Amino acid sequence: MSVQLEMLQAQILGLPVHERARLLDRLIESLDADQALEEAWDAVATQREQELDSGQASSVPLEDVITRLESRFGV
Repeated sequence: MSVQLEMLQAQILGLPVHERARLLDRLIESLDADQALEEAWDAVATQREQELDSGQASSVPLEDVITRLESRFGV
């Protein structure tokens, strides 16, 4: 890590939690630069939410998903 980055990190970590959270949101937004891709993911999320609400799809408990992944990938 460069000296400049280390200094910046030290300054950021010295900020109050709410300011660090706001900065984090802005940094994440800056990485999500592909608007078309974001809109596509939003559409998928909306569709899946509607499927769950209407009963067309059902959810799986997180613990079951983790168990399946661990058994499949040997974690």
